[in-house]
Amino acid sequence: MKTKEKIKQQLDENPIMLYMKGTPKEPKCGFSSKAAMALNSTEIDYAYVNILEAPLLAMGLKEYADFPTFPQLYIKGELIGGSDIILAMLESGELVPMLEGAKI
Repeated sequence: MKTKEKIKQQLDENPIMLYMKGTPKEPKCGFSSKAAMALNSTEIDYAYVNILEAPLLAMGLKEYADFPTFPQLYIKGELIGGSDIILAMLESGELVPMLEGAKI
């Protein structure tokens, strides 16, 4: 399966997807840690991929979304953004309704 097809499949199968460095329990960078903590605080389940274990996927994601950094949060296949955007949305109250809506 080509990288772009793999990304599309993951996004189709997971309404909330976080591509990050490390795992939510063991993030490998501060930005990924902030993103995971924000998502975990909502207590809404989400899928994740550790891009450090999938370098071809990481390279493909940069092109797929035209977004050069990680983490990358997708809701219903749409790129939401990185940790700064995730935190801002959590603080403004926008994030939880989006996450809940993705699960319906």
